[in-house]
Amino acid sequence: MKKSFLLSLVVLSWTTFSCQKASETSAESTTYEVVGEAEVVPGNYGDLLDSKEIRTTTEMVSLVQSNGTFEGKISGEIKEVCTKKGCWFAMDLPNGESMRVTFKDYGFFIPTNSQGFPIVMEGKAILTETDVETLRHFAEDQGKTKEEVEAITEPKREITFEATGVVIKAKA
Repeated sequence: MKKSFLLSLVVLSWTTFSCQKASETSAESTTYEVVGEAEVVPGNYGDLLDSKEIRTTTEMVSLVQSNGTFEGKISGEIKEVCTKKGCWFAMDLPNGESMRVTFKDYGFFIPTNSQGFPIVMEGKAILTETDVETLRHFAEDQGKTKEEVEAITEPKREITFEATGVVIKAKA
């Protein structure tokens, strides 16, 4: 009797903890893992997002300029993507500048063929200065010529965004 009670207790504990851990993991993880081109681009990458409290890029720029930082969700359109593995993308801002978006801890990437797709993302934007070496690296990732890469000689002060999750939507 004691053995069967103990065995039942062990099985019940194992089942409870394994189910709990699985549900915690699935609530936080990405729905797509991709490096390179994807047959189907729209989807969730990185942490899963809800569609509540999405701010405009105008609001984000204003907050970054006044506070130096912004945390939350914004929407936009993917303009350029790292052609090597989708480890960053750029989007236009309302002030005529471009914002580079990277992914927290390089924990996920987006398809290299996602240019032109609408996107919602969550993360943190900051006002930063990007050094010449990094700017040249990004230019190489974009497939720029050697001459274009070497023409970069000054750092750039810009807003950058580190995303924890993104939702790429279907093109309209």
